[in-house]
Amino acid sequence: MWNNISGSIPKEIGNITSLELLLLNGNQLTGRLPEELGYLPNLDRIQIDENQISGAIPKSFANLNKTKHFHMNNNSISGHIPPELSTLPNLVHMLLDNNNLSGYLPAELANLPSLLILQLDNNHFDGATIPASYGNMSQLLKLSLRNCGLQGAIPDLSRIPNLAYIDLSLNHLNGSIPPDKLSDNITTIYLSNNNLTGTIPATFSGLPRLQRLSLENNLLSGSVPSIIWQNWISNGTETLIVDLQNNMLTNISGNFSLPPNATVRLQGNPFCENANLVQFCGSQKENDSNIQSSTNSTIECHVQSCPYEYVPASPLPCFCAAPLFVGYRLKSPGFSDFLPYRDPFQVYLAAGLKLNVYQLDVYYFTWEEGPRLRMDLKIFPVFDNNSHVFNRTEVLRIRNKFTEWKIPDSEVFGPYEVLDFTLWGPYTDVIPSSSQSGISTGAVVGIVVGAIAVAVTLSAVVSLLIFRLYMRKRYTVSKRRQLSKMSVHIDGVKDFTYREMALATNNFDASTQVGQGGYGNVYKGILADGTVVAIKRAQQGSLQGEKEFLTEIELLSRLHHRNLVSLIGYCDEDDEQVPFYFI
Repeated sequence: MWNNISGSIPKEIGNITSLELLLLNGNQLTGRLPEELGYLPNLDRIQIDENQISGAIPKSFANLNKTKHFHMNNNSISGHIPPELSTLPNLVHMLLDNNNLSGYLPAELANLPSLLILQLDNNHFDGATIPASYGNMSQLLKLSLRNCGLQGAIPDLSRIPNLAYIDLSLNHLNGSIPPDKLSDNITTIYLSNNNLTGTIPATFSGLPRLQRLSLENNLLSGSVPSIIWQNWISNGTETLIVDLQNNMLTNISGNFSLPPNATVRLQGNPFCENANLVQFCGSQKENDSNIQSSTNSTIECHVQSCPYEYVPASPLPCFCAAPLFVGYRLKSPGFSDFLPYRDPFQVYLAAGLKLNVYQLDVYYFTWEEGPRLRMDLKIFPVFDNNSHVFNRTEVLRIRNKFTEWKIPDSEVFGPYEVLDFTLWGPYTDVIPSSSQSGISTGAVVGIVVGAIAVAVTLSAVVSLLIFRLYMRKRYTVSKRRQLSKMSVHIDGVKDFTYREMALATNNFDASTQVGQGGYGNVYKGILADGTVVAIKRAQQGSLQGEKEFLTEIELLSRLHHRNLVSLIGYCDEDDEQVPFYFI
């Protein structure tokens, strides 16, 4: 993911029956979803979000009985949601928001026995209604159908025992709000920008985890039950926002006082025309949801004595250590205010990474469109008088925890994605240079258990699906070659990285191929300094032994003749054995 891959998804991927993770999100992929993907019996996760995929969802996806995660949001997928998907026994996340889906909402989706998140925002279900059967989704935690052109009534959702998040805003829903009380787990209720009528149910009171109740821009009338906020209690970090602006509300029943950290907005109602209550009718600014990490302690530390950073929550004051920096995003969290969940999140993530809680610091976060929660994390070494940095093994272990999806799922925090994993300072050389920038291409593009395969088509740039067993092999080979290269230094011959080789040939695009032989193909490449080179790339099965290849390179470097092209470099990594010649 996040590798600027273009082209279409090769249908040959459907032949990789051991594939478990298909991770292609955050690229520039186009074309349709191959029907063949529906015949992957071991697929656990399909992430193609944030691409330019078009066309319909193949009905063959109903065969993905082991799949838990459908992340296909932010594409141009069209057509109907196949009702056949309702037979998937293990599906927990269905993220199809920000597409061009249309038609009706399949009532059959209520039959999904494991579904936790149904997120379909910003599609075109114009005129469709929300099936009453959705009130029977016993495992559902989040229902998000914002801006979908929906009509009709809101179904009774009170029978969903653990429902935490509802967003039905920006539709054309009408009728009254169901009066039955929702789950005690509810944190967020967005019903704004509809055509709802009637009164506000008093059953919105007594919801201990409620953070946001948004009913603005409707046709609600009558009195506002103050019991909604009077029975709400904050321990200092929780906040409550009740937004009732631009309705037809005429009064507040009960006590007018507001508890600490509670905000009620009534501007644009008849009540505010005759009342001079600034706390309800005055202009109010939305709270800033971004936060910087607090300082590590009240004890003053001498900056000049620490070449790295002081660990904010270290059991030893002023413990200086070099952190790892990780860009992290929650794709569908079950809350609207992160502050009360910040400490529980650090406990959850530290446990998933098998670290102490003090080693993890969420030093910045911000809400992004979705809403999705972007975080910047610092991960510090464990307190040790003898070391202030992670050793190489621990860096790789933590990195693999993130990139191989080994952190257990969380019902509250939902699915996550890693945006970058920065290696700096003492960690610069931990991972081979071809994968130092952010997360390694192999780990983040696709991880497969039980197969070593790469699907390639001439019409598409390399899909870069690299699998878990292949990653292990690649690491072993890279390490072996790195050790051998320490003793190989040839004057005038450069050791190129695979990345430099791929950039020079536009990822070995067919248009750069100038020849072909029994050993492999020859490509014309342009290096970063403008030098035009011929690159002879060995085909699979033609690789020599390590010693033989390096011996050949050394011999070629000594050959100089007017009728021979000159060797200027070579690449010997990532299962590549490639000499470079002047053209």
